[in-house]
Amino acid sequence: MEGCCRSCMPCCRRLWDWCWPGFRYPRVPNHNTVISNPGAQAAEIRTVSGDVRVPTPKKRPVQLYAALFDFEARCDDELSVREGDKLSVLEQRGEYVLAKKVTGSLQAGLIPANYVALLQDEFAKHKWYYGNINRVKAEKLLLAQQNKDGSFLVRISESHSDEYTISARSEGKVYHFRIQRSVIGAYFVSDKLSFGTLGELVTYYQKNPRSLGVQLVEPCAQQQVLTDMERWERPREEFKLQRKLGEGHFGEVWEATWSTENRRVAIKMLKQEDTKQDEFVKEVQALKSLNHPKLIELLAMCSRGEPVYIVTELMSKGSLKSYLASAEGQVLTSAHLIYMGAQVAEGMAYLEDRHIVHRDLAARNILVGDDLVCKVADFGLARIIKDSVYKASRSTKIPVRWTAPEAAVYQQFSVKSDVWSFGVLLYEMMSRGKMPYEGKSNKEVLDLLASGFRLPCPNRCPQNIYRIMMDCWAAEPSKRPSFHALHSQLDAIYARIYFKTIEV
Repeated sequence: MEGCCRSCMPCCRRLWDWCWPGFRYPRVPNHNTVISNPGAQAAEIRTVSGDVRVPTPKKRPVQLYAALFDFEARCDDELSVREGDKLSVLEQRGEYVLAKKVTGSLQAGLIPANYVALLQDEFAKHKWYYGNINRVKAEKLLLAQQNKDGSFLVRISESHSDEYTISARSEGKVYHFRIQRSVIGAYFVSDKLSFGTLGELVTYYQKNPRSLGVQLVEPCAQQQVLTDMERWERPREEFKLQRKLGEGHFGEVWEATWSTENRRVAIKMLKQEDTKQDEFVKEVQALKSLNHPKLIELLAMCSRGEPVYIVTELMSKGSLKSYLASAEGQVLTSAHLIYMGAQVAEGMAYLEDRHIVHRDLAARNILVGDDLVCKVADFGLARIIKDSVYKASRSTKIPVRWTAPEAAVYQQFSVKSDVWSFGVLLYEMMSRGKMPYEGKSNKEVLDLLASGFRLPCPNRCPQNIYRIMMDCWAAEPSKRPSFHALHSQLDAIYARIYFKTIEV
């Protein structure tokens, strides 16, 4: 309704601003023009620390699915598939999905919904996959004496977190090849040849080196070094504490200067009196094994002596909780908040693929950097689970207001209980930092949830975002959406909001 009123009767702008005070679209300088660089226009809001712009939405490929069984089409509307075929699901239609093949004939048609499953990101099992390392580090690894011509690795693209890069050594030099994603989710280096999975692409170019121009003989031989404890251990003297940033269940967090690297970092220190050192070991193990642009990066650690230091990248705006309470955070629009929420969902989707349960997803554990970059942090409670559910001990401290009922009452945590927590996180964001279930005790919160009560829609929160919250709070865990679905939904909503600001 707001968009219709504003576009049809712009002369009544002051009235619309009074009716809908919380949301502003950036003004467009000239009508009947296309803005080729939206980021160059005036900032959407003016804040105490400068301009906070609404970033351009990035194009995300459709999620990739695989056929679980053979299916023969019975009419022209259906699609014949073979077990293992890679598919892009375009939409749900009752008990069927409209799917399109991502390789071969590229045909589209209907398939029973229970015949397909989301193809999870399992690249970490490959020795050639190095995750979120940059170009400089890749070249340093490949040019090390342990490697020779034909050594290669695959890493996440620095400019596009949903794309990848092959870095390969040939004749003493390192060459980089961008792996792009098509709109239907296929992987390709050359648009003449696409593949359903990253593994299939790598295997093809290993067997057909002329197509790439370099040989891919064997994975980079430094994988062991990257995961060894000594790789991360640094002398305590290299770090100079500057100021305390906060304090949590597992210890204090400080801003520090890393003298040998000439950079500012964040350091988490063990709270010695009430926390066992093995909790820090668990956190380090979790951090070391994960590489993604939307997860906080482990830089180093000091485990010899006490207190133990865990050294991570420093995010300039601090925690999302404190940022929302700041003068700048209070004037963020719905567009900004949806953009930030989509980033959190992207990071959590990466953990979901690896069956990792965070268990403490909340605004206090999301860190904010420049340009509204958000990263999931604090893996002190994270667990890698072999089954679908992790059962905590009775002595475990649980943040009840953010925790799903089955986890709070029965200590049964799963990825779906993290989805519940994500819904509460969205509530924190859209209410600009309001405490969930304000004024209620933990027992009262559990009683309310058992009765079917759910947090109300925050003021100025779009209804489609509140519907996502309600989906996250489904009583039955299996009915809650996946983080991949949440990321896709938030990205789509943000793109629609963004492009409504551009008049043609």
